[in-house]
Amino acid sequence: MQIGVQSFASRVPPSFDSKGAERTYLLQRLAAACRIFGRRGFSEGLLGHVTMRDPELHDHFWVNPVGVAMTRVKVSDLVQVNPQGKVMRGSGMVNPVGLLLHTAIHQARPEVMAVCHAHALHASTWSSFERLLDPITQDACIFFENQALILEPRVVRDAEAAARFAAGFGDKRVAIHGGHGIFSTGQSIDEAAWWFVLMNRCCEAQLLAEAAGKPTHWQTEDARWLASVLGSPTFGWLSFQTLWDDIIASDPDLVG
Repeated sequence: MQIGVQSFASRVPPSFDSKGAERTYLLQRLAAACRIFGRRGFSEGLLGHVTMRDPELHDHFWVNPVGVAMTRVKVSDLVQVNPQGKVMRGSGMVNPVGLLLHTAIHQARPEVMAVCHAHALHASTWSSFERLLDPITQDACIFFENQALILEPRVVRDAEAAARFAAGFGDKRVAIHGGHGIFSTGQSIDEAAWWFVLMNRCCEAQLLAEAAGKPTHWQTEDARWLASVLGSPTFGWLSFQTLWDDIIASDPDLVG
């Protein structure tokens, strides 16, 4: 038997009769991603932003508002903004730096449907080394040859700096921003959120491994194969469904 991503296809993405039905589904997933991040301690205070492209207005995106704890985000809290950063739907405030960064990524990467960033402890700590993750575990191999390292601009204060940040991201799935943390992207909010969760764990694993000694690396051929299968958009989407099942069972109010 030849192993491929379809070997793990326990379910398939739904189809929709209307854009409204699709939007409702996606907003539930976005709210769930926020709660999962909050539950895992990825964001404290006012920082952390998860954006998702609107399924109908592709130059608009939805984002969690400033001032609402990620552990408490509901669908009704989510805010839609236009390309100029103006709030079009919803009444919450939006993180201005997050708005600059995510807008630039969405504009530079039309294939990206979602972008995640939060100040997760291990990812932020690893970013201080200004290094890419090494393929030291099977999970880390998922990001093999698909990471960007962004060292400049260190701080984004305006649209020009945000555009340089997005250019530094290139076509990679995830990015390590020196001294700041990680950003993940995906063809769905499910996928993007899963890569963020997994990459933070890989950062934790490498920090632990290097504190204990010198970890070995996987062979290039094997790492590349794992990245092609376990690192596919479909596998990322499938992996998130286990997190969705858990959070919707414990927090059914998130769809409110």
